[in-house]
Amino acid sequence: MYMVIVLIAVIAFIVFATSKLRLNPFITLLLASFIAAFAFGLPINSIEATIRGGFGNILGYIGLVIVLGTIIGVILERTGAAIVMAETIIKFLGKRFPTVTMSIVGFMVAIPVFCDSGFVILNSLKRSVTRTLSVSPVAMTVALSTGLFATHTLVPPTPGPIAAAGNLGLEDNLGLVIAVGFGFALIAALAGLVWAYVSRELPSTELEFAEEAYQEGTEHYGELPRPWQAFAPIFIPIALICLGSVANYPTAPLGDGFVYELLNFLGKPLNALLIGLGFALLLIQDDDKLKAFARHTEKGLTVSAPIILITGAGGAFGAVLAATPLGEFLGQNLSTLGLGVLMPFVVAAALKSAQGSSTVALVTASALVAPLLPQLGLDSDLGRVLTVMAVGAGAMTVSHANDSYFWVVAQFSKMDVATAYRSHTAATLVMGLVTIAAVWLVSLAAL
Repeated sequence: MYMVIVLIAVIAFIVFATSKLRLNPFITLLLASFIAAFAFGLPINSIEATIRGGFGNILGYIGLVIVLGTIIGVILERTGAAIVMAETIIKFLGKRFPTVTMSIVGFMVAIPVFCDSGFVILNSLKRSVTRTLSVSPVAMTVALSTGLFATHTLVPPTPGPIAAAGNLGLEDNLGLVIAVGFGFALIAALAGLVWAYVSRELPSTELEFAEEAYQEGTEHYGELPRPWQAFAPIFIPIALICLGSVANYPTAPLGDGFVYELLNFLGKPLNALLIGLGFALLLIQDDDKLKAFARHTEKGLTVSAPIILITGAGGAFGAVLAATPLGEFLGQNLSTLGLGVLMPFVVAAALKSAQGSSTVALVTASALVAPLLPQLGLDSDLGRVLTVMAVGAGAMTVSHANDSYFWVVAQFSKMDVATAYRSHTAATLVMGLVTIAAVWLVSLAAL
């Protein structure tokens, strides 16, 4: 019980320090990491290495992706490509429901792409649509972040759901997991859309930022690019990542020869974004393209630097919590409550809230509950699939200060921490609760 109290106290410190004391989130998270490490009794000699390792590990994955995605976004904004994308999507889907548009885009992208990478890639598109239609920036952010989060936690080939399916003996039945996951992800995304509407009046500076960027860019546009040129820097990397995911399916549909090696290489987020950056360069029409590219790169680095530092500090905080026995304590104590399909959800939700990573929650919770499936009445193909869905619902409950995705969404959307909690964090709570309610009802009818 002591560990739970410490966790709640540390999270309360983060919320208070960032929202009331106005401390920078990077410093706050760094302090919280040390406070938690001492409070949980980590060996003194290992504290510095744990924090440094957590900081570096999260940035090893997302850091370069943030930089390249930000530079691409700057080029899209300053060459008029973002305006072309917004106008094309609005023309295709109409102007009546822009939040639905953002949710659909995020929903599809996150099937093969990690949600934080997807948000980085799509942020400039969201910002341009927000400015063009003068809709609530917070509502658009929640629509995009929840659309991404729904499939990230529920639909293979995202690594978390695939690992959970493997832990639960479904590696040869991924088609069923994908089909069922798609349905429950739609429910989760719809719940996120509802919260996006609820959050529409919350304050944000993103619209002003978007207008400032728009006014700055219109002075240098020249001839606007064609739609395919505008979309290429975003959707070619996404397509490559998708193909890379297909190549890495457990059934090895492309074999293990040259085609597999090529698509596996090109499908890595960093490699795919480098190719996207190459297409973004084609959008620059200045007489001195190299000088313009250097200017856009400098702006991208300036914008991405604080995001990277805050994201890394969130990773450090998560690493400290992961190094404690907190996750094991919660899993062991919650696994004996006999809650049926609700039990995997509670375990995954506790793990997600405690250490921040949805993927870690999916993998750990599925491994913990796998031996208990017969006692829970879930020892069938459908029961195992519903267990994956329950674990996925728990892995989205909730995204808060120890989750790198929380900081990516908040910082890229120019939200203060209090607004991010009231919008994004609350939305992930609603998504998780609605999704597990749907899973529970299906389990009552089908098992």
